[in-house]
Amino acid sequence: MPSTLRRTPLYEQHRALGARMVPFSGWEMPVQYTGVTDEHTAVRTAVGLFDVSHMGELHLEGAAAAACLDRLVTNAVAQLEEGRALYTVACNERGTILDDLIIYRLGATHYLVVCNAGNLDKMRAHFAERLAGQCSFVDRSAETALLAVQGPRASALVERLGADHLARLPRFGVAGGSLAGVAVTAARTGYTGEDGFELFCAAEDAGKLWQALLEQGQSFGVKAIGLGARDTLRLEARLSLYGNEIDETTSPFEAGLGWVVKLDKPEFLGRAALLQQKQQSQGQSKDKAQILVGFEMVGRGIARHGHTILDAGTAVGRVTSGAPGLSVGKNIGLGYVPGHLKALGSRIDIEIRNQPIEARVCATPFYKRA
Repeated sequence: MPSTLRRTPLYEQHRALGARMVPFSGWEMPVQYTGVTDEHTAVRTAVGLFDVSHMGELHLEGAAAAACLDRLVTNAVAQLEEGRALYTVACNERGTILDDLIIYRLGATHYLVVCNAGNLDKMRAHFAERLAGQCSFVDRSAETALLAVQGPRASALVERLGADHLARLPRFGVAGGSLAGVAVTAARTGYTGEDGFELFCAAEDAGKLWQALLEQGQSFGVKAIGLGARDTLRLEARLSLYGNEIDETTSPFEAGLGWVVKLDKPEFLGRAALLQQKQQSQGQSKDKAQILVGFEMVGRGIARHGHTILDAGTAVGRVTSGAPGLSVGKNIGLGYVPGHLKALGSRIDIEIRNQPIEARVCATPFYKRA
């Protein structure tokens, strides 16, 4: 494995658990421990523990921080209350997606922006260039670890570790506290479609927190979870993955993320292009518009990223993600198709090993927790 790959503070813990390590976005990360199906099921039925310390953490502080962020992302940061988080995207001037982000308002004038690991250098430069002199801007990714606790028993595990107020956080709430003697910032956010928390702590404290969560979580059925199950979980929940569903060639409207684009707020980067896209799509023929849809396989086969989508034998789109839907009992996927194929029940074919395999456009998310 290339020596240039970075390692999270929990690398030795992963090796001790027998994880299979793989390259991911410039990092050496665990893809699985006991198996994707086993780990996926643990998150859906009990609780899973993820190391997501490869994500980027950018901090903005100052009286102008909210206004600065509002000019760089599509959602309405000015309306975000202290102790709350929101999901958004940052676009370029063309109105296509630089990255998808979660923004946390940690204090009156203190905001944390979490970006994807593979986009950290790009987003740090993008923010730094446009924030110079307007507010304090610091990249604290290297000194921060991030653990995710996800599943129906996540709240009970957090409470077991002595943080009742954190266990009672509302969805997309964020607060500081202590877990197992470790200072954390906890947010009720995640990437699995389940209830859960993301726990920020100092990199040097990550091992202590990880071990405490594993030990105290034994009675709740806790398992360490790798990238493989993280991908099947997020796909069932129809959560976009940068580099698959979204990138600098896709707009939020095409990706089904129009709900995070607030065109009625003051000027922000990409607004003019996004407004034009929306106006054009309203008058555009259904054949020209590309839209992200979910589908389930009818024929035998598993769609994978990059497979061609066919309409009556003609290539019309591409699969962005595909896998067995372990919680729904069907092979599922996401892909871009012309607008006339977006209706539920529309037939498409997925080209798998040079053969067209029947699929049907279906409702998403594929899985919803009870």
